[in-house]
Amino acid sequence: MNTRHDGVAVKLLRGALAGLVAGAAASFAMDRFQAAFAALSAGDDDEESEPSTQKAANRVATLLTGQPVVDADKPLAGQAVHYALGIGLGVAYGIAAEFRPAVTAGFGSAFGIATATLIDEAAVPAIGLGEAPWNAGLSSNLYSYASHLVFGGTAELVRAQVAGTLKP
Repeated sequence: MNTRHDGVAVKLLRGALAGLVAGAAASFAMDRFQAAFAALSAGDDDEESEPSTQKAANRVATLLTGQPVVDADKPLAGQAVHYALGIGLGVAYGIAAEFRPAVTAGFGSAFGIATATLIDEAAVPAIGLGEAPWNAGLSSNLYSYASHLVFGGTAELVRAQVAGTLKP
């Protein structure tokens, strides 16, 4: 066997597995952070529109079935999108960390900032699931970055632990 290719395969698998676990844990931590924040700001009159994850779930359902998600199922469908995206990002992060450890800079904070910028501030508005950052308001932008810093930090904590247990 070619040990060079074996090493690459091991790194890919270790990174993917560590990233999968990290992405799920980070999505959970981010969800809990957002729930705590929502509970603290429950008295605010600034009602948020439908979350972008629910809008995305609705689009996918409509494309696949021709029917939108029924209102009662939207929160669960939105959570499914949130976790699927978080796990996918975690897998990519885990693999990248195996080959380029610099991506873990700032104990995952660079990853968190990158995901907030690329997903919430760029992709979500670009595909019509949310407002452009300059229209969303400073508090919305800060909330996005704080949420994703929790995501990135948790992803790195879990990824490093899982990857460490998988090393020979």
